Parts: sequence; structure tokens; C-alpha cells
Amino acid sequence: MNGAVDLPLGTPELEFRAAGDTLVRRSVLPSGIRVLSERVPGSRSATIGFWVAVGSRDEHPSDSGHPATFGSTHFLEHLLFKGTAARTALDIAVAFDAVGGEHNAVTAKEYTCYYAKVQDRDLPMAVEVLADMFTSSLLDPDEFESERRVILEELAMAGDDPADVASERFFEAVLGRHPLARPIGGDPETIGAATRDAVWEHYRANYRPQDLVVTVAGAVDHDRVVADLSRALAAAGWRLDDEGAPVERRDGGPATLVATTALTVVEKPNEQVNLVLGVPGLVATDDRRAVLSVLNTVFGAGMSSRLFQEVRERRGLAYSVYSFAPGYSDAGVFGMYAGCAPRNAATVAALMRTELERLAHHGVTPDEMERAVGYLGGASALALEDSDTRMSRLGRAELALGEFADLDEALRRVARVTADDVQALAADLAARPVSLVAVGPVDEHAFRSVVDQPEPRTDVA
Repeated sequence: MNGAVDLPLGTPELEFRAAGDTLVRRSVLPSGIRVLSERVPGSRSATIGFWVAVGSRDEHPSDSGHPATFGSTHFLEHLLFKGTAARTALDIAVAFDAVGGEHNAVTAKEYTCYYAKVQDRDLPMAVEVLADMFTSSLLDPDEFESERRVILEELAMAGDDPADVASERFFEAVLGRHPLARPIGGDPETIGAATRDAVWEHYRANYRPQDLVVTVAGAVDHDRVVADLSRALAAAGWRLDDEGAPVERRDGGPATLVATTALTVVEKPNEQVNLVLGVPGLVATDDRRAVLSVLNTVFGAGMSSRLFQEVRERRGLAYSVYSFAPGYSDAGVFGMYAGCAPRNAATVAALMRTELERLAHHGVTPDEMERAVGYLGGASALALEDSDTRMSRLGRAELALGEFADLDEALRRVARVTADDVQALAADLAARPVSLVAVGPVDEHAFRSVVDQPEPRTDVA
């Protein structure tokens, strides 16, 4: 494989070899269902995921002209495990437990995935059970109310975690009124107001053949998976002979963002202050994503990164400190996190911003560039030892990127990044509006010199 492979929605079959002599195949079925597999030599297990490109950003408020669906995506993540006409919730659990398999789901801002990891001999069972869950969930009213209570407990647990609170508030501050700013799991108000009918409509509107992407990695026979999947979906009543095109991918043009505030302080009686400081970042398809990977590695990934060395090693001001850079179809964030004693919070926040500005003004050293390239290569190779990572890479390639880049291509892109590229991107990021969130026993006045916001918002929780 030389270069990334495009994944056009209108191409029914693709097959190519990737790094490590894996075999990647992709089929677009007549109904619009897409199946991607990566066969890994020597593997004895496989991870399979059923994906839809529907996440928390796709829910509608009550005044949108659509039925109110806030919280529906998270509800479905729970409810699809609660039983179908053919299987109870216990049957689903036993099917995987009896073979030592793993099964779960994840709701994200732009997708939902239901997945399982099993031995190769148990992959047909995983296909059958996940297909039944995906197509035929009952959304039983009693189970709905039971899961409402479970989700509220989950949200309460997250609300007690200051790092979770800081992260949610950071996305809200940076992304403003953009739908990506909303919490993935909903909040107690939206979960409490959600109705079974609204969740059912959300389910029927978005879990259709043209929405479904199935990805499998590990010990997998592509033709067998397609046959098993087609049989299971036909048994559920899906008309697979009907012609249908896959849903279009999201528009990748950057959205206009208006930050809600430069400074948010949530006063909590904790032992530490949890800080998140950052700026709007890059979209997932930005040509500079490889540059951002190098920048993020130099700046805040690993124990040799600038943030770790300056904040923890030289000054001893925090135990955990790092940077992160998620990208979505039309927005992204670049952020820095640290947890520290209240008396050090203002100093740590100032150091994080100063380090970003220092990177923008003075760039990176040859040693840092070499170390970042080595870090990214090693970390990527180690991650791909796991079929879960390979399965997720296929899903991201199909749903978000429209191309598949193997390890060799990813490293080629990183190797082409120059120190000037990194400095230019750092200067771009450093010039963007800064938002700071602090959660803990601290007063907002401590941060006035870090952000340009004369009237910070303060919440007490």
C-alpha cells in the first residue's frame, strides 16, 4: 500500500494489502450497508462494531421543528442491550459471557458504536446477536424507565468527578452554541424529560440499512461476515434487495465558533483544582492533522513533553498534566489539562498558556522533532496490536475521513512534518481565543491575568 486509499461511497468493492500484510476489504451492499474488514495474520480473535454516524450533536431541541430528542442517543446505547423479540437482556449477556467475550457500546459526539470482541470461532454468534440488537430492540417501556434511573446515576457519578466537569465545561466554553458543545450523555434535565416515543422515533429514523457500517478486524473472513450479516438482517425483516445509497458523510467545512466565555469557575470543595485551558482546534480532515500530532506530542504527550517537564518535573506543581486535540467534522479543540493544589492553580494556568506561546514564538528543537516522530511511530504500532484499535480505525476511516491510511502512510505523513510547520501551527493556535475552566476551591480573581475576560462566569456546585 502506497498512500491512503480513498473510500468512495459509490464503489461497491475494494480490496488492498496494508502494513503488516493485513488484508483490507470493503463491500457496499445494494441496500447501502457498508462492511469493512481487516484480516490480521496470526490473529485468533476478532473485534466487530456496528456503527451509525449519529451522536449527541444530532439530537434536536424541542423548538427545532423536529421531535425533541435530547438524550436519545445515550438512551439507545443502553436500551439496545435490554432485549429484542428473540432475546432477553440476560440472553444477550449470556451469549457473550459463555464464550469469554466482551461486548459494549460507546456514544460519541458524531457516532454510536455497538461492539464485541470474541474468538474467531465465535464471530458468527457476535454478528447474529449484534444484528438482532441493532435492528430489533423493543425499547420496552418498563426497561426505559429503569434505564432512565441508571443513566441519571451515571450522570451523577460523572458530576462528582471534577475532571469530567471541567472537560464538559471546556467544550461548552470553546464551542459555544455549536451542537458539539453539548454533553454526550445528556444532562439530568434532558434525560428526565426524554420520552420513550421520542427515543423510538430517533431509533427508527437513524438505524436503517443506509446508516449501518459494520467493521471487523482480526481473524476475519470477509465473505463469511457479509453472508452471516445478510442472513441475520434478513431474518430481522430488513429488505436487503432494495436499492439504497449510503448516507453522505458530514460536510468537513470548518464551522464558525463563538465561545461563550473565556473564564468559567465551578466552585467545588475538592482537594485539587482541575484546570482545562485551550482554544478552537482543527477539523478531522484538516491537512495539518499530522502537524498537530507532532505538535501535541512535543507539547503535552508523554513524560518528556514540555508541559510534563515544566509543570511536574521542574516545578512539582501537578501530578497529571497533558494536552489533547480531538477533531470533528466541522470543529475541533486543542486543550491542556492539569490537576493541582488550589494555591498553585493560577501559576499552573499561566504556565500552560506561556508554554503554548513559547512554542509559537520559538518553535521546536531537532531533538524534539526526532523524539516526537519516534513516539508517534511506536505508540501507533503498539496500539495496532489490539484488534479493537484496528476495528475503530476502519470505522473512523469510513464514517469521518473517507480514506484509509495504514501505519506506513500515517508515519510517512508524520515524517514529512517540519519544525517550521509545527511553529506555524502553534502560532495559529496561540492566536485563537483562549478559554479556561477551573473546577475546585478557587476564586475567579486568581485567573484574571491568564484570560482576557473582565466578567467571568462563576457557578457554584
